[in-house]
Amino acid sequence: MDEAGVRWTTEQVLALAPDDASRRAGARLSAAGPWSEAGSSGEGAVWGLCKGSGKKPYQTVIDTKGPAYKCSCPSRKFPCKHALGLLMLWAAEGESAVRTVVDVGEGEAPDWAQEWLGGRRERSEEQARKAKDAAGGAAGQLDPEAARRRAERRAARITGGALELEQRLADLLRGGLAAAERSGYGLWEETAARMVDAQAPGLAARVRELGSIPGSGAGWPVRLLEESALLHLLDLGWLGIDRLPAPLATTVRTRVGLPSPADGPPVKDHWLVLAQYDTSDGKITTRRIWLYGRESGRTALVLGFGAAGRSPQPALPVGLVIEAELTPHAGAGQLRADLGEEVGVPAGGGAPPPGGTTTAAVEAYGSALREDPWLESWPVTLTGVVPVPEEDGWQLADADGESALPIAPASLGRPGLWKLVALSGGGPVTVFGECGHRGFTPLAAWSADSPETVRLT
Repeated sequence: MDEAGVRWTTEQVLALAPDDASRRAGARLSAAGPWSEAGSSGEGAVWGLCKGSGKKPYQTVIDTKGPAYKCSCPSRKFPCKHALGLLMLWAAEGESAVRTVVDVGEGEAPDWAQEWLGGRRERSEEQARKAKDAAGGAAGQLDPEAARRRAERRAARITGGALELEQRLADLLRGGLAAAERSGYGLWEETAARMVDAQAPGLAARVRELGSIPGSGAGWPVRLLEESALLHLLDLGWLGIDRLPAPLATTVRTRVGLPSPADGPPVKDHWLVLAQYDTSDGKITTRRIWLYGRESGRTALVLGFGAAGRSPQPALPVGLVIEAELTPHAGAGQLRADLGEEVGVPAGGGAPPPGGTTTAAVEAYGSALREDPWLESWPVTLTGVVPVPEEDGWQLADADGESALPIAPASLGRPGLWKLVALSGGGPVTVFGECGHRGFTPLAAWSADSPETVRLT
């Protein structure tokens, strides 16, 4: 193993797979049998030839600093099963003291791998140069007056949509919440479509969520009233945006659906990859990656998006540390940032972020809500907590028994919960996750006996 970084674990490799089918196919190729001429370098490259159904083996090469992948197979998935299998073979060799039949140790990359790696780094340098030049010349190229007129036209459309939505909410309350169950989802979908026409995708998404509540089970009238109140507050925020403080006004624009620029001062740090998971609405897959800066003490959220059938990018190895520059987005309470170019290969993660009690976690979420009332959750690290069963689920209780946080219902049936319970074994653990009004969603954990990051998603 090279001194500059560490080999990933098998679990970290599997976390990069675009879907379950790719995980299974990659696992079948993680044995030495189909591979030849495999190797790796201290600069973050892994390569190998995989025997397939044709005469020529597939050429597979990975740059772990991206990570980025290249394979001569026809798959449109990234990473493909061959890249996953090779990475798992490489990871397994790092986890075991016994060499496999195929040595994925350090060496010099063959010409075909060097050609792609060299071209990739040249393109990266060229893109960085172009981005710098574009930033320097943007002010002279933009037409401020034309941009202002476009912004005014869109703002007027959003205002019309917000006024129409206010009328819809007033009709809901006037007719009584029980009428929402009888009217069905169709009326809400029509309203959401009107918000899309008004160029307010944030309002459209919240309207669709509102329409799904009447069929969500016991207690839905309370949830419908709560969400209606938050939507009404967002409408009022937009309609009175000129009177809001600048950070809150930026947050309202973001929640309505206007883009939030990444224009904060860049933060260069060694970032521990805490968690990575995907969600999908059937059309777009959203990837959420949580990072913690070792030097800055800052927690950041990197988002990636992929159309249906395509895996979002980036994909980062959970539990390792990357050296990179992040550019924060604007807005009150916003943690989102854009990931810049990585420097060096991923290194060992080490200790978890500093944390606190369950009471401190709730207080942190409450403070964040003052800045952003529409915030679903807030990232927190809990130290010295024990997973404990309760009548309707599980909770994380402080080891001293002072307080506890319920685990969010959506996490109760997932394998990550049982991994957390097994890691704890009845003893205290450190857990990172999202604390919100539905409870706590555990995403990663550490124990005194197992300092490595345990992925719970």
